[in-house]
Amino acid sequence: MKIKNIKFAAILVVIMTIGYSFTTASKVTIKGSDTMVILSQQWAELYMKKHPETTIQVTGGGSGVGLAALINGSTEIANSSRPIKPAELEKIKASFGKNAIEIPCAKDGLSVFLNKGNKVSELTIQQLGDIFSGKITNWKMVGGDDAKIQLYGRESSSGTFEFFKEHVVKTDFSPTCQTLPGTAAIVNAVKKDKYSIGYGGAAYAEGVKDCKVKKDAKSKGILPTAATIKNKTYPISRYLYMYLKSKPTGETKAFIDWVLSPEGQKLVVETGYFPLK
Repeated sequence: MKIKNIKFAAILVVIMTIGYSFTTASKVTIKGSDTMVILSQQWAELYMKKHPETTIQVTGGGSGVGLAALINGSTEIANSSRPIKPAELEKIKASFGKNAIEIPCAKDGLSVFLNKGNKVSELTIQQLGDIFSGKITNWKMVGGDDAKIQLYGRESSSGTFEFFKEHVVKTDFSPTCQTLPGTAAIVNAVKKDKYSIGYGGAAYAEGVKDCKVKKDAKSKGILPTAATIKNKTYPISRYLYMYLKSKPTGETKAFIDWVLSPEGQKLVVETGYFPLK
């Protein structure tokens, strides 16, 4: 009889231990902006090394996808490379009875990628808008070779797509613009095509050259660097955001506080993005 009791007690301890591990383990889910995936993964990996009891799951899909996941409750944090839309704010309030929380977490220069073999090295905002809307279709129209311009861009669910459309194109994209799933894919395409052009987060510019961007024909061409993003002389720059359906608590708050700390912001720079200050 005593043996049975001892076995029962042992089983009870195991059950209680398992229950305790489930209640103390923390998981933070992050979904959204493809521009922010590299940075968020770096944040997550370093944070989990320091806090092994915490699991941080990072997935992309685009800013719109992340915000939709926040609205339907399938993620705690939505990464977005664009400000949240009024309609999205209303949906969050309708679903959860609270206003969404917006947390700027880094800055980004939106690069225009050119093939290294292209002799064009700078363009005005107006020229870029005309190129991506289809008004300018040949490189000779902007001082380059007599060759057709091949356009590469992001899918419509991307915050980068929306930001570039609003601030540069200012109308509909040309139907000849080939959409690709992520900035890395755009960079890879431009790398292989001498007469192509694309756009995306500055951190992805590897194997291609950044186009110097001019506010107008009389302005100096500016490259996206830490200095030009900070002093706001680079014409195409933006904040990167985390959105939550309510004020963060527990491990989610601890993670976000760390992201905004000097250590978290140092990683922003090391990953190729730009810090808040």
